[in-house]
Amino acid sequence: MVDGFGRQIDYLRVSVTDRCNLRCRYCMPAGGVKLLSHDQILSLEEIVEVARAAVPLGITKVRLTGGEPLVRDGITELVRMLSRIEGIRDLSMTTNGVLLGRSARQLADAGLQRVNVSLDALDSDRYREITGGGDVCDVLEGIDAARSAGLAPVKLNCVVSASADEPDARAVSAFARQNGLAVRFIRRMDLSSGTFAPVEGGSGGHCATCSRLRLSSDGQIRPCLFSDLAFSVRQFGPEQALLLAIRNKPKSGGPCSHNWMHGIGG
Repeated sequence: MVDGFGRQIDYLRVSVTDRCNLRCRYCMPAGGVKLLSHDQILSLEEIVEVARAAVPLGITKVRLTGGEPLVRDGITELVRMLSRIEGIRDLSMTTNGVLLGRSARQLADAGLQRVNVSLDALDSDRYREITGGGDVCDVLEGIDAARSAGLAPVKLNCVVSASADEPDARAVSAFARQNGLAVRFIRRMDLSSGTFAPVEGGSGGHCATCSRLRLSSDGQIRPCLFSDLAFSVRQFGPEQALLLAIRNKPKSGGPCSHNWMHGIGG
C-alpha cells in the first residue's frame, strides 16, 4: 500500500522480544528496564498471523529484531513459519551476534536469508564497556558462522556518537573491508528529543522514502520509530491495525515518549 505521502510501504520490522543478553549503554537505561510479562508478548502464531495479513497489503520484506531475537524461545521455528509465507521475498534478522555461532546453520536451514550483526568496537575492552560485559570474540565467531551458513550478505551495524571517523568506527570499517562485509554507521538516536540522522551506508533515517512499519513484541504496529502512534493487533486485529498504521504514518519523525529502543528494535 501507499501511505498519505506517496511512500510504498513494503517493509515490516518485527520485534520478537524485549529481552537482551547485552546491556548496551545507548539502548538500555542505566537503571534498567521493566520487562514485559509473558502474556503481553505476542506468541509465535500471533506474529505469523500479522505477517500473513501484511503480505496482501504490500509487505514483501520482514526483519526480525528485539531486544535480541536469538534469546526468544522458538526463534528458529518462527523463521521456518515465516519463510513459508508466499509473498515474503526478503527474510532477515538483526542480532548482536553473541548467540549466532550456535544458531546460524539452523536459522539458514529454516529459511533465514541474511543477517545484520551489531558491532560497535573490535577492541575487547571497549566492546565490553559499550555492551555492559559482552565478549567480542563471540560476535566474531557468529559472523564467521553466518558466512559459512550462507546468510549473505552479512552486514555490520556500528553505532557512532557523531561520525564514522571515530576510532572504534574506523576499526570496524577496516575489519569490514578485510573480510568483504558491508557496514552501516548509525548515529546515536534520542527518541525523547526526536534526534536522529540518516544511516551512512544504509537506508534508515530518510523520512521521505521510509517504507517501514514496526511490530513491537507486545503487539503494537508502529508507523514510525520516532512517534508515539501505535495500533494494537490484539485490539483491532492484524489487518486493521496494519491499515491504521499505514494511513496514519507521519511525514517525518519527531520527539516521542512511549517508545523504548530495547523493545522496538531500532
